[in-house]
Amino acid sequence: MDNEHIDEMETEEESFAALFERSQKDAGRLAPGDKVEATVLKIAKDWVFLDTGRKGEGVLDIKELTDADGNVTVKVGDKVSAWFISSRNNEMRFTTKIGGKGGGAAGNAQLEEAYASGIPVEGVVEKEVKGGFEVKVAGSRAFCPFSQMALRRIESSEAFIGKHMSFRITEYAENGRNIVLSHRALLEEQLKQEKEALKETLKVGDRVRGTVTSLRDFGAFVSIGAVEGLLPISEVAWSRVKDLSEVLSVGQEVELVVKAIDWEKGKFSFSLKDTLADPWEEAAAAFPEGSYVNGTVARLTPFGAFVTLASGVDGLIHISKLGAGKRIQHPREVLAEGQEVEVKVEGVDREQRRISLSLASVSRAEQEQAETMESFRKTAAEAPKGMGTLGDLLKAKLGKE
Repeated sequence: MDNEHIDEMETEEESFAALFERSQKDAGRLAPGDKVEATVLKIAKDWVFLDTGRKGEGVLDIKELTDADGNVTVKVGDKVSAWFISSRNNEMRFTTKIGGKGGGAAGNAQLEEAYASGIPVEGVVEKEVKGGFEVKVAGSRAFCPFSQMALRRIESSEAFIGKHMSFRITEYAENGRNIVLSHRALLEEQLKQEKEALKETLKVGDRVRGTVTSLRDFGAFVSIGAVEGLLPISEVAWSRVKDLSEVLSVGQEVELVVKAIDWEKGKFSFSLKDTLADPWEEAAAAFPEGSYVNGTVARLTPFGAFVTLASGVDGLIHISKLGAGKRIQHPREVLAEGQEVEVKVEGVDREQRRISLSLASVSRAEQEQAETMESFRKTAAEAPKGMGTLGDLLKAKLGKE
């Protein structure tokens, strides 16, 4: 058999495989509990007909999409999320929830079916009990532990009392006399779906909005919905931040720039300062070389003192320029943190974000001394011979003073 015929057979096999896969997909064999996104095709008296993208019609009890006043809450063309229950005569039955006021054997049958297929149930949180909450669902009493009510630790249980919520049945025993629920399971499922969707769109450099969830010494944790990441303290502002609680609070909404993404490890890093104007863009113009400005001593190090000239812009006075000609062991011998000082800008390196400074008082004294020496040099050069040396002139000048 030649290569051409072999290629044709392989192509036919691939086409058949593709067609078979498509036919299986179109057949839409759903298992009880499978979730689908469907489109409303028709609204009848008792049923809502759905297009699920599969062979056969889907039907949903209209009561599930009716509000307290009896008004239908959807229209033709709307999208709805529903769970598959069963199939009969090429008709697929769906539900958006199981619950309500029903009770007795019918209610227990509904709950048992929901447990077996993983379909969510609707319930009302009635009261707090030991270890969790008592929830009424489909006429039966069920229990939801504290740990299964939310994604994070519950601060106030009172906020849940009387609330209508969706749950997943995690345990069904003794013919419905022992039912354990979890709201957290549904939240985690939703979070997983949102995270998968976010994987397709989130990238480094994106601007996102988030909510501060907690504060630590090293930074703040911020939730941007499906994921939570770290806002390091160094990325909060261009200026040095010592206490995060002075600039951020739990629950605060902030705009951030995504700095790093690691989906495998589940680690994300954000920056707040990247959304703010960079003060160094104007530093060269605001603090030209040779100018005198006022600043505050921000911190002292063995090699010098950092002085804040503006928010986010610090300059350094090297230790060699602090002693006024005398050798000192540490800047604290001359300055203290928080002290207001006048400094002279000796140099600006915009690319390296560095400004060299000196104390204004020392610089002026050095300048005056240099001017005095220059004046005497000129006097000595212009004086007639026999008037003595420069040292003699200095002594004479000092003697007059």
